[in-house]
Amino acid sequence: MKQVFSKNYWSDKDISLLVGQILRTGVILASSVLVIGGIWYLIVHGQDAVPNYKDFVGEGKSNTTISGIIVGAFSKNIPQIIQLGVLLLICTPIVRVIGSLFGFVIEKDKLYIVITLIVLTVIIGSILSGVKG
Repeated sequence: MKQVFSKNYWSDKDISLLVGQILRTGVILASSVLVIGGIWYLIVHGQDAVPNYKDFVGEGKSNTTISGIIVGAFSKNIPQIIQLGVLLLICTPIVRVIGSLFGFVIEKDKLYIVITLIVLTVIIGSILSGVKG
């Protein structure tokens, strides 16, 4: 019986398929949440008057923080459901990089492990150093 975390169990093709599946699943999930939120928004607010966009009014924490988006989405607030879809779309490449890291660790490819860790550090650092973050 092969060990799951051995180089013989996972070939390069298996890892490529895993990374491809991560991307497909993430995009399909995010798109589904966005479409559901968009349709729901149009059903509820489709006949509303067009807002006055002359003066800029920023968004509150419920639409600009991860915790606000998640709490709002589970409370069935439509704007937060749409934001959750965007958040899932943003998370998809991050999970893809983590999946690649998983593959490189199994292959024991030290150069690509270091490169992938640098990429992951840059991505996470960019997210955490955001203006509203």
